[in-house]
Amino acid sequence: MTGPGLHPPVRVALAESVDTLPRGTGLAYEPKFDGHRMLIFRDTDPGGGRVRLQARSGRIVTAAFPDLVTAALRLPPGTVLDGEVVVWRDGRTDFAAVQKRAMATERHAPGLAGTLPASYAAFDLLAEEGRDLRGLAYRHRRSRLAALLAPLGPPIQAVPMTLDADEAAQWYDSLPAIGVEGLVAKRLDGTYRAGARIWWKLRHTTPRDAVVVGHTGPADHPRALVVVLPGDDTPVVSTPLTPTLRAQAAALLPPGTGGEGRAMAPGLGEIAYREVTPTLSAEADLRTTRHTVLTITRLRTP
Repeated sequence: MTGPGLHPPVRVALAESVDTLPRGTGLAYEPKFDGHRMLIFRDTDPGGGRVRLQARSGRIVTAAFPDLVTAALRLPPGTVLDGEVVVWRDGRTDFAAVQKRAMATERHAPGLAGTLPASYAAFDLLAEEGRDLRGLAYRHRRSRLAALLAPLGPPIQAVPMTLDADEAAQWYDSLPAIGVEGLVAKRLDGTYRAGARIWWKLRHTTPRDAVVVGHTGPADHPRALVVVLPGDDTPVVSTPLTPTLRAQAAALLPPGTGGEGRAMAPGLGEIAYREVTPTLSAEADLRTTRHTVLTITRLRTP
């Protein structure tokens, strides 16, 4: 156990999308990395040597990231972190590479850890020495997080943070070049409330990156694509493809894994889809009203 009432699965705190940068007293700003949301649990038993990794959905993904498991063993027992897994390639984060890591089998994960090493951008400390810190103000959690991780160094590091809204605005303008998709604003006095939208997220308005993990319909004439988006491992079914995109997808879809998944499709409910190896990337427009509507706008040639 990692502490009373704090063991997988833990529901994560969420952010509400906004169109302008929140300003005012008592706010902190962090870059939003283009990665895969994950919690790290370090067992309270010093002799146990146990680390567990949990995706945003609650799924345990420990076997997929053996390199982060090794790094997390340096954390003090009883530590629980919230953050994003990223993979750096050519000086910027690569979400397709992150998703490839996340879907790796236990057999293939060690090899991928060597070719696509993961980094962890921690932005919250949920427990320390087995004590649940979620009821503390963010300013105190952040201070403890920075003190905890500073001596350790990569691949587990705290995300940058600023209290200066003008500096945050400069980050917003400059950091997309390295794969940062926007900013998150947080109240300094805010507690960590599981499942609640307690933060504000400002994203660039360019199309979202997505990784194709499956399709509906036959591979030679797919009706829709199933993708995952940065920060969330939940598959999303796109709207029906245009004829042009359908033809491109038929030519570019990677080999099927032989597996079948299920995902929610707008207006249809939960449907089955055919899983594919996560090597194809796409750009997508995402609208969230009563339902999430995702439209594929472009496929990226591998």
